[in-house]
Amino acid sequence: MAETKQTIKVTQTGSPIGRRKDQRATLIGLGLNKMNRTRELEDTPAVRGMINKVQHLVRVEDGGRPAAGRAASKDQER
Repeated sequence: MAETKQTIKVTQTGSPIGRRKDQRATLIGLGLNKMNRTRELEDTPAVRGMINKVQHLVRVEDGGRPAAGRAASKDQER
């Protein structure tokens, strides 16, 4: 039987302009290089670590619920 891999949707919400080069490289590693681009990635510790590094520039949806990032924090303030 094939196991289904857990996936997460990552959307870039912030610009890398004015950020450190390693943060821009992390966005590119996640497959994000322009605003509002979305990627569906495998939920692994490596990907979670990359997301954690640029959490202020991305929004993460885990199973249809926002899990981290700029948009999640704005929703909590309301």
